[in-house]
Amino acid sequence: MPEAYDLVVIGSGTAAQVASARVREAGWTVAVIDQLPFGGTCALRGCDPKKMLVSGEEALDAIRRMRGHGVEGDARIAWPELMAFKRGFTDPLPGKQERRHAGRGVATLHGVARFTGPDTVAVGGRDLRAGHVLIATGGRPAPLGVPGEEHVVTSDAFLERDALPRRIVFIGGGYIAAEFSHLAARVGAEVTVLQRGTRMLPRFDADLVGWLMESFAALGIEVRTGTTVTQVEQAADGFLVHATADAQPLRVAADLVVHAAGRIPALDALDLAAAGVGVTQGKLALNAFLQSASNPRIYAAGDAAGRGPPLTPVSGHDARVVAGNLLNGNRHRPDYRGVPSVAFTLPPIASVGLHEEEARAEGLRVRVKSEKVPNWFTARRLAEPVYGYKTLVEEGSGRILGTHLVGPGVDEVINVFALALRHGLTAADLKAAMFAYPTGASDIGSML
Repeated sequence: MPEAYDLVVIGSGTAAQVASARVREAGWTVAVIDQLPFGGTCALRGCDPKKMLVSGEEALDAIRRMRGHGVEGDARIAWPELMAFKRGFTDPLPGKQERRHAGRGVATLHGVARFTGPDTVAVGGRDLRAGHVLIATGGRPAPLGVPGEEHVVTSDAFLERDALPRRIVFIGGGYIAAEFSHLAARVGAEVTVLQRGTRMLPRFDADLVGWLMESFAALGIEVRTGTTVTQVEQAADGFLVHATADAQPLRVAADLVVHAAGRIPALDALDLAAAGVGVTQGKLALNAFLQSASNPRIYAAGDAAGRGPPLTPVSGHDARVVAGNLLNGNRHRPDYRGVPSVAFTLPPIASVGLHEEEARAEGLRVRVKSEKVPNWFTARRLAEPVYGYKTLVEEGSGRILGTHLVGPGVDEVINVFALALRHGLTAADLKAAMFAYPTGASDIGSML
């Protein structure tokens, strides 16, 4: 006889935590399943541990920038100690998550979950019958499709290494490559980034990425754009990464090769066909309510849903939408306006809203203001040469359409613009606000 639950959640990350808590408060019976330690990608293998390692970078970079400006001496990153600092957060987390679920009366199950029917799930020899199922399995690295890709490690593995080798190659040029290359270079590695596209960080404004590339050059990171990896070959002293650039062959020697070529929804193990759940081009076929278009018992959230930007706040937002629809019927739709995005390079780069080309493609009358401003106090006080902005404001209404920032503190300042965009505030509204001075936010008026 299958165990019966009102809701079965597959995955234990942010979406699972939010949705399970909300429906449990309403009296539903809930089970959460994960084949990995409880906590999800962001908390255990992504955002949080990465940012803890960035803390070591920030300290080192601050000393480097201020040397000759009142700070003397050298510092280095002690990688084992920095990893121990990170593990002090991540190691206890799965146990805390399971205890939190238990305190709410949520069952926690370990193992690979797979559908055995439209409303049944099997895990670890147990059969569950579900009133509804929430797929919140997150994402996984996209297949590279090249010989030797078994030699390439994931970002998860990179974050667990006890030491970094001398030569590191990143395949891809997005968030992972940008953030981890900065970290690895500051630890002392020789870093090469092989990016198939014409530039790094394609989700961010091209002009600001251009300014940010100065920091890559300063760290000695070799970035090769327009480069397609064709093979990863094991060699006597490590690996050879074979690629082509401008129709010419290229070989790069490495001790470690890291996958940084994007992620896709992690759906392979679920046997979706058994549940009658449709998939289109590798993504779940969902309606406007994050519900399966072919099986109304099934919903999805976060990276598994693949609807909004692949960011942790989106996972929580999706989960609130799904929980509301489960409890009240399909009334809620996700709203992805004003979702800010940050790459935690040093300095960081941040973005929210439309890009310039997107605004013009929509036929909007837009006023663009953009400038690189290393002479502003925010940058000068930190001896940071990379600081700039681009703001997009709609002519007539003054509505903020998009904001793109690079430089010190922009990972916090972008949230002000995100709030303005989501709630329809105008440039005049932000100019009239009084921000603490001198802070990064006090620059906002001059950016508009």
